[in-house]
Amino acid sequence: MLDPKKLRKETDQVATNLAKRGFNFDLTVWNDLEAQRKSLQGSNEEQQSKLNEISKEIGIAIKQEKDTTDLKQKASDLTTVIKEQSKKLEILLEEINQFTLSLPNLVDDDIPEGKDESSNLEIYTEGTPRQFSFSVKDHIELGANEGIDMEAGAKITGSRFKVLRSEIAHLQRALLNFMMDTHVNEHGYEEVYVPYIVNKDSLLGTGQLPKFEDDLFKLDNQNDFYLTSTAEVPVTNLFRDEVIDSQSLPIKYVCHTPCFRSEAGSYGRDTRGIMRLHQFEKVELVQAVESSDSDDALEELTKHAEAILKKLELPYRKVSLCTGDIGFSAAKTYDLEVWVPSQDTFREISSCSNFRDFQARRMKARWKDPSNNKIELINTINGSGLALSRTVLAILENYQEKDGSITVPEALREYLKKDKILSKN
Repeated sequence: MLDPKKLRKETDQVATNLAKRGFNFDLTVWNDLEAQRKSLQGSNEEQQSKLNEISKEIGIAIKQEKDTTDLKQKASDLTTVIKEQSKKLEILLEEINQFTLSLPNLVDDDIPEGKDESSNLEIYTEGTPRQFSFSVKDHIELGANEGIDMEAGAKITGSRFKVLRSEIAHLQRALLNFMMDTHVNEHGYEEVYVPYIVNKDSLLGTGQLPKFEDDLFKLDNQNDFYLTSTAEVPVTNLFRDEVIDSQSLPIKYVCHTPCFRSEAGSYGRDTRGIMRLHQFEKVELVQAVESSDSDDALEELTKHAEAILKKLELPYRKVSLCTGDIGFSAAKTYDLEVWVPSQDTFREISSCSNFRDFQARRMKARWKDPSNNKIELINTINGSGLALSRTVLAILENYQEKDGSITVPEALREYLKKDKILSKN
């Protein structure tokens, strides 16, 4: 959520920043809501002041043994007015709250401007795509009879669900353990295990609600429960309604969860294979830091995600998302895109974002500065380290051999206990 003080004092600047996203900040609606708020608050303060004065007069009259009937009637009338206005103000403030919840985060000044992903800026490329001496197969062809079973997933649930078998299922489990071990043992993250079902407040806190309700799987019950769309939601909400001791910062969590997304806005995209699914696995990195450490934390977290790709020796590139492609809650985002040979292009495998205090304000996630005892909002940063299905896809395609077998990346051999999978021998 945006800072209400900034919204009121720098309204035009906020509107200009949001316009970079292509977001139309309705100044007419905002100014009308603010005018109503000021009027009601001003009137309430005025009536309360009058009531205070009458209360003093009643006290004096009682001491002087004078009749207080008229004064008490005036006090009663004012109390009624104040209660009615307070109720109107309460309703109005909730309307203002809902309006502000619909506003995306302000984007950082240093990110590229543009309408869509075509304006994203490549920062650098790591690794060189392999030159194959044979016709490249995609991951579905490679795993069609050996472990990727989309038909079984469709039978059990529906389209865009998968079943993994045998060595490919083992590959995904090996990747999970490898990623978690790397982030815990080498990057200093604390491993956490969280619920896969989250409540409405958790989704509001991280910014998935109210805007992205259509992309979520809501449980059919009376509890406002949802299947989590990413570990970002339950893990970041560990900070909700907390005042964190400064000695504890930075906090670095790593977590693995399944993710559930209906992805209503992606109809017709990536319908083949495991690139885009309704259920997938992801290892998530989350950091909570002081605002002064926010920029460095994003760079560090992104490097941690990159480390997985480097260890797996997968070609990738780092991209800074433009104003028209960045997520709702993010102020700045780097995408890591892995090379996909069958598509002859890079595809997203991790998105690393700095949310600054946007999520923290929604969650009331704070820390205490011991130098002045002032309570400040934390800054939150998160990113995938990595998405498992897409990493499986990338390994299958980049490490494929002419005979259809897959060479196991060196970093995974201690987990898989073999050098090749899908081998016919």
